[in-house]
Amino acid sequence: MSLEWLDQYKNRKPGILGSEHSRKYAVLIPLLEVDNKTQVLFEIRALGLKHQPGEICFPGGRIEKSDASPLAGAFREASEELGLDSTEIEYLAPLDKMVTSMNSIIYPYLGWIREPRSITPKAAEVEQVFYVPLDYLYAFEPLLHTFQAKFIFSEDFPFELIPNGKDYNWRTATHYEYFYFYQEHIIWGLTARILKHFLDLTRDAYQHSD
Repeated sequence: MSLEWLDQYKNRKPGILGSEHSRKYAVLIPLLEVDNKTQVLFEIRALGLKHQPGEICFPGGRIEKSDASPLAGAFREASEELGLDSTEIEYLAPLDKMVTSMNSIIYPYLGWIREPRSITPKAAEVEQVFYVPLDYLYAFEPLLHTFQAKFIFSEDFPFELIPNGKDYNWRTATHYEYFYFYQEHIIWGLTARILKHFLDLTRDAYQHSD
């Protein structure tokens, strides 16, 4: 049998298996110049929000069907939350996609805010914003703790269909939790994981820049 019918897939761009069942989010890691220093902008989520009120995050949110791409979603969310026109944000680079244990896929991007004085946070979503100097973040060694996830099965899970049934040797997944501290702020969770990825990826280039 000829396999020419598979030729059309040679240049296929692979996606993420199972992504059709995942919630998809896009976030922006905003860089800007404040007090003559390159800094990273963080948001504190509004206290009236249903999910994660008062927690620290990057601008971002769920990717909508109307978004042309995850990058467009990140720019839309950042513009809405920071009260900026999308033209006031310059795209810099993509970071690695993150697949979380909570069935979510996160698309992070680096951006540059041209005029920080134009920032007017959306009160319904953002309690306040604060800035952390890049020099500080590159020099800071985050606190690291680990935890393990546990499987919880439905009552009708068909153990009889798998080897050893209920005695199957399930592997546990180790998760890494990072904590960054700046003044009174604690940056942790997915935000800290994205931040660490950004810092690890760019540290050498930053140290060798002019």
